[in-house]
Amino acid sequence: MKKADVFEFFRRLAEENPDPQTELEYGNVYQLLVAVVLSAQSTDVGVNKATRALFREVKTPSEMIALGEEELKEHIKTIGLFNSKAKNVIALSEILEREHGGEVPADRDSLTALPGVGRKTANVVLNSAHGAETFAVDTHIFRVCNRTGMAKGKTPLAVELGLEKKVPGPFRVGAHHWLILHGRYICKARMPECWRCPVVDLCSFKAKVLEKPGRKAKS
Repeated sequence: MKKADVFEFFRRLAEENPDPQTELEYGNVYQLLVAVVLSAQSTDVGVNKATRALFREVKTPSEMIALGEEELKEHIKTIGLFNSKAKNVIALSEILEREHGGEVPADRDSLTALPGVGRKTANVVLNSAHGAETFAVDTHIFRVCNRTGMAKGKTPLAVELGLEKKVPGPFRVGAHHWLILHGRYICKARMPECWRCPVVDLCSFKAKVLEKPGRKAKS
């Protein structure tokens, strides 16, 4: 995708949604970190259902430690991989209390040193909580960037580095949210809804679905 097309791609998405945000629900940076850890291989909708009651009770690492692993499991048992996620959340909470004064660090290296926190999770926290120009490449972004030709890559890191080079200044903070939402609601995995895509003319995907299924073609 050409430089001018990348700019136009984000300009259109920004016009439709000027202030994109994560769909995870949280009240502070610690809750955001926990929600993102829980969201691995799970939907934001499912995580939000599980964390609403949890986050009314738990707002800090010390409160999570006091809750304990077994009680945490009860709160999040509807989420995939909840056993290992509960163990990681308790472990990272203990490290935050012991090494960071109960605060979530604002640098990638410190974040990725926490149990259950990979590069993608760290990038989400840095972007959503601190406005950092990071690109958290999940399955949606990986798909959208490869389909459209914006930043092709065989791995999430390759796509992330491609975005680092290509996303223009005005859109760098919001880019990962626009791409996730675009992949979640329009550029879907099984059948992209190209017929209602605002950037369809900029996209290099060859198998575009330009007619809505069930709609009769005009004679």
